[in-house]
Amino acid sequence: MVKVLVIGSGGREHAMVRKLAQDQKRSGRSLELFAAPGNPGIEALATCVAIGAEDVQGLLHFAKSEGIDLTVVGPEAPLAMGIVDLFEAEGLRIFGPNQKAAQIEASKAFTRNIAELAGVPSPAYRVFTDHDEALLYLHSLAGPWVIKADGLAAGKGVTVTDDLLEAETALAQIMKDKAFGEAGNQVVIEEFLQGEEISVLALVDESGFQLFPAIQDHKQVGEGDTGPNTGGMGTFSPVPVATKGVMDKVRDEIFGRMTRQLKAQGISYRGVLFAGLMIKEEQPYLIEFNVRFGDPETQVGLELLETDLLLAMEAVLDDRISEVSLDFSSDAAVCVVLAAGGYPGSYHKGDPITGLDELSGAYALHAGTAKNPAGQMVTNGGRVLGVVARGATLDEARAQAYHAIEGINFKGKIYRRDIGARHRGVIS
Repeated sequence: MVKVLVIGSGGREHAMVRKLAQDQKRSGRSLELFAAPGNPGIEALATCVAIGAEDVQGLLHFAKSEGIDLTVVGPEAPLAMGIVDLFEAEGLRIFGPNQKAAQIEASKAFTRNIAELAGVPSPAYRVFTDHDEALLYLHSLAGPWVIKADGLAAGKGVTVTDDLLEAETALAQIMKDKAFGEAGNQVVIEEFLQGEEISVLALVDESGFQLFPAIQDHKQVGEGDTGPNTGGMGTFSPVPVATKGVMDKVRDEIFGRMTRQLKAQGISYRGVLFAGLMIKEEQPYLIEFNVRFGDPETQVGLELLETDLLLAMEAVLDDRISEVSLDFSSDAAVCVVLAAGGYPGSYHKGDPITGLDELSGAYALHAGTAKNPAGQMVTNGGRVLGVVARGATLDEARAQAYHAIEGINFKGKIYRRDIGARHRGVIS
């Protein structure tokens, strides 16, 4: 019996627990799954324990007392807090990069510096700690403008706009109003790149790395890529723009150069490295790195992954990922996020959800749900559910996902109807 603890409470963690449970049935390997804190969807597959993802001492105590064999970290915050260093100091196996490596997501300025040294193709950028200096620089540029809070902002600290007033407002919100707290102590202003965005995940250790297929996220809340950025409104794979030539460059110029530079700087990386890329004229440019499975990219990536996830993660911890073949289905997969009305701004919680027990041809991953005192499933977050479907073609997968969505209802439900519908020119 292998005891596995998954840290987190969203759709990404539900996807991971679901994949681990499926692999267990196929392999015959006996697992006991736990999630902290988990969610109502996860609790059908794992034992949920009421410990927050950022309560690193509480998580450590639980892992030691329960005899957890492997802990898998979902969200970025505990990684930035050093949970991996803490667990490893106690002799516990934990999947994710250590605190030094987690700076790659925790600080955009830190990452831009490493990427520049590595020769990773990237947009031009400047880093500022003073609002007035940043504002002067902003005025010296022709729009559109790309403004990013340096630190962790739950995927919401980025503004891309061709409206100067909106750019000025975003800068003031980050640096003066501290809308994202200490994440806004520095700001990165980047060159605007027009192209098509893709996400690529890689499992990385000291032996090398293995890539997932490209996935495309839809970050803006409205159809046709309108409205404010969100944590992600849906994903799909395969992505037409991610040709073999493009993916060869992603492998060599993005991940190859970055992992070599990390080693050169004495940064040991074990875990998932997530690249948000802009493809312009078949050339990938680095927009951002994250240090964990993406959300909602994971929902699609794990649906297509045929290799046993636990075996792959164990290989990373043993520096053997270069010896492992990651196999993926040739099918297409789509994840459509159902969100609460008002997201990514203020939204209501506690609205009953119906239709989850009657899905066919698709399944729902819980992201922001809870159960009320009567035991009824209710909304409990901005992104409520991710509806995932697979098909022989992208059109088939889309049709199945949207058919399933028709049967799921809660007050104020919003979602994009164009996930995977066309080639897109999107800016991260």
